[in-house]
Amino acid sequence: MARTTRSKGGAATGSSAGTKGKTATATATATASRYTLPKESANPPQLFVLPKKATQESRVVTLRNPRYLKPTRYLVCPENGIYEFAKIAAPSSAARSWLLENSPAKLVAGETEESTDNGSSFNAHIVKDADLYVASPIDPLFLVLPALSAARSSKSSDAPKRMFLSSDDHFDVIAESSNHLSEILRWPRVRDLLESRMSAICDTVDAGDENMFRLNEGKLLAEILSKAQKMSEGGLPKSMEEKFVTKPLEAPFLASRSQPALGPTTSHDASPLTTDGVTTPQTEATESQESTSSVESSDSLASAASAASTAATSVTNELAPAVTEEIAVAMIASEEVIKLQRLRVAFNFICSSYIPPSMADSLKEGLATGGGSVDFAPLEDYLGRLTQVRQEAMAARSLTDYSRKRTLDEEEDERAEKRRKKEDEEKRKKAGESRGVRDLKKVNVNGMKKLSDFFKKK
Repeated sequence: MARTTRSKGGAATGSSAGTKGKTATATATATASRYTLPKESANPPQLFVLPKKATQESRVVTLRNPRYLKPTRYLVCPENGIYEFAKIAAPSSAARSWLLENSPAKLVAGETEESTDNGSSFNAHIVKDADLYVASPIDPLFLVLPALSAARSSKSSDAPKRMFLSSDDHFDVIAESSNHLSEILRWPRVRDLLESRMSAICDTVDAGDENMFRLNEGKLLAEILSKAQKMSEGGLPKSMEEKFVTKPLEAPFLASRSQPALGPTTSHDASPLTTDGVTTPQTEATESQESTSSVESSDSLASAASAASTAATSVTNELAPAVTEEIAVAMIASEEVIKLQRLRVAFNFICSSYIPPSMADSLKEGLATGGGSVDFAPLEDYLGRLTQVRQEAMAARSLTDYSRKRTLDEEEDERAEKRRKKEDEEKRKKAGESRGVRDLKKVNVNGMKKLSDFFKKK
């Protein structure tokens, strides 16, 4: 029986171990990943949003940035022009990523959807940085502007003049730093577009079979101002509107105290009057002569006097002037001033984004001196008055802060003086105490009866 028991126990143990092994294998199979993720790429893909009008012949090329003169990526379509890429990125504090899935048509050759579904590969990839690049149209004149501004005569003079050059001469200046320019100039539509935009800001001269171009700063100023007007009419973004338009035109708040004028005062004579059943002192005096009790007459006199004083006090409180304090804006910008400020902000934005720094300063100076078709005199007048109001408000605020600080300093001095007197008094008390008294104060008297307890009544 013992062997049988041991044999049965051994069989049972082996069966239990086999079951546990199968369970562990099934669990490992169930928890294993269905897809195999590739390693992180050193050159990860990026997400671009391209215009619908862009044809299949469109190319991403490297051209020189007109503002910073550095190589920059642009999208060039042979039919619809040139586009720039605007980067839209998530805040650095919020981590974001893209999960991009490929369409079945883009599967690797020899791979079917069934094999993908079976887990051999994952038909998608993850982009670590959630950056989005949106292609938006750009005026080609900005790309050729650095070459037009650099075309000056080589003669040494105080004010060198620009020369008339052909379009190829201008393009050669750009091609030195833009490797792909010669490639896109082979497309006739792109070359015609560049030359047409050059003629909008240049003086042209026919020289045989080709046109010669020379930059005209007056035409360039008018062109940039026209773009700024279109931008301001459509409305600026909320952040730009608040920071560069609304806030610079805000005037400080000023507080004014107003005191209403007093009404005509009426003179009260000493004749006896009766108001709400209350008699005057003279009436009470007459009644006291007719009465037989002098005590009653004196009581009535006291009550009448108190009633008269209460009535006089209430009248005085009603006639007291009420001082009110009103807070109002010192100045309010008119609609014309706001439009001019919005136009100037749009003009400065275009200059700081697409115009070379030296030329941008020249254009801003020309706009300030009245070179454009818009008169900014109302805006300048408002800004001048606003500056004066801000200076006055700042001076008044500084004076108020000084008086307040002076009051606080005086209060602090008073508290310090009281503290000093208290410390001196404590020092004098300690100096008058004997050594025995000081030692007795250090004795622990917890649980000891006081001397007065022995003299209480039992």
